[in-house]
Amino acid sequence: MTKKTASYQSELFIALLAGLVFSLPVTAKTYKWVDDKGVTHMGDTIPAEYANKDRSELNKSGRTVSTKDVLTPEERSAKEAEEARNKAELDIVRNKKIHDSSLLNTYSNVREIDLARARNVQQIDARAQVANKQLGDANNNLADLKTKTDAYTKAGKPIPTYLKEDLAAAQAVTAKLSKDIAGINAEKAALESRYDADKARYKELTGK
Repeated sequence: MTKKTASYQSELFIALLAGLVFSLPVTAKTYKWVDDKGVTHMGDTIPAEYANKDRSELNKSGRTVSTKDVLTPEERSAKEAEEARNKAELDIVRNKKIHDSSLLNTYSNVREIDLARARNVQQIDARAQVANKQLGDANNNLADLKTKTDAYTKAGKPIPTYLKEDLAAAQAVTAKLSKDIAGINAEKAALESRYDADKARYKELTGK
C-alpha cells in the first residue's frame, strides 16, 4: 500500500467518523422542578405528578434557558376573568366607535333624528292601539262569561264544563294580551331613551 493510498483512507475514516458524530441525536433536555416538599430535582424527564407544576429547562452548562410557570386553578380563573373584562372593555370602545360613525353617516342634522324617532314611535303606537282594542274585546268577553257562571252559581246549579273551559281560555287570552301590551310599552320607552341618547351624542360629536 502506498503512502498516498494510506493517507486517503485515513482522511476518509476521519470524515466518516465526523459524520457519525454529527448525526448522533442531540443530548436530551435537562429539567429542574420542585416537589411538594420543596425539594429541587433535576432530570431529563419530569414525573407525571409534576407535569402541571412550574419547571425550568437547563442547557449543558446548567443555565436556565426557559421557564414554564403553571398557574393554579385559582390563578387561571383570575386570569381568565381579567381577560374577559379586558375583552368586554375593548368591545365597548369598539362598539362606541361604530355607533358614532353610524350616527354621523346616517343623519345630517338633529331634526332628522327627531323625524326618525317620530316614525318609529308611530309604528309602536299603532301596534299598541291594536293590542288595546283586542284586550278590551277580551275583557268584555271575560266579563260576559263570568256573568254566566255567576248565574249558575246563584241558582245552585253546576257550571257546565264548556263554560268552565271558555272562562279559562278567556282568562288566558286577557293575560297574554296584557303581557303583550306591557312589552310594547317597554319597547316604546327603550326606543325613546335610545333616541334621546343618540340625539345627545350627535350634538357632542358635531357641536350642533
